[in-house]
Amino acid sequence: MDLLELIARADERALATSGIACLDRCLPPPGSGDDPEPLRALRTGCGSGTDWAGRLDAVYAALEGAAERDATTARVRMLLGAAPRDFGAVPLRTWADACSLLALDIHREFDVPAGGGVRTSGDCRAGGPPDRGPLVMGELRRQIHILESLAEPGDTAGGGAGLRRALDLSAEGRRVLRAVMSRHARGRAAPTA
Repeated sequence: MDLLELIARADERALATSGIACLDRCLPPPGSGDDPEPLRALRTGCGSGTDWAGRLDAVYAALEGAAERDATTARVRMLLGAAPRDFGAVPLRTWADACSLLALDIHREFDVPAGGGVRTSGDCRAGGPPDRGPLVMGELRRQIHILESLAEPGDTAGGGAGLRRALDLSAEGRRVLRAVMSRHARGRAAPTA
């Protein structure tokens, strides 16, 4: 199944987890004094939707300062602000789809060659030709694996092996993109001759 089919079939728990994981991977390395995992409180409520709206509001407020300093964080925060307050599959599907696109676009911006040679990353989600850069293709595979893990039979609401696998995959992706972002920032800061 391609990514769009997986999003279309996912339940509310998988959609919330996938959307948050996409946003989490996009956050740049934390600045001095910033929470290294600002979306953790929101992730812990994905299994059951417990206090979903309250957790969204708290994370949105917590990212205000970082969003003022960083454009990527501002984009993540904007999607958190647009998240549905209702923890249901129908409203979460559109939001998770937007999170997927944002994650692919941010990976494309840092890909080699710069921009990944395409204008948008959305077309690769429907099983299009695999002619994207390594960051975009890695992120696409990660999103697919996360949704597949959360759809495994026997993975019950509130946790399970699928949720742990999704968190592990997301943490791996976060490390990869943050390393690339750090190299990119160092390259911009290097003096020119």
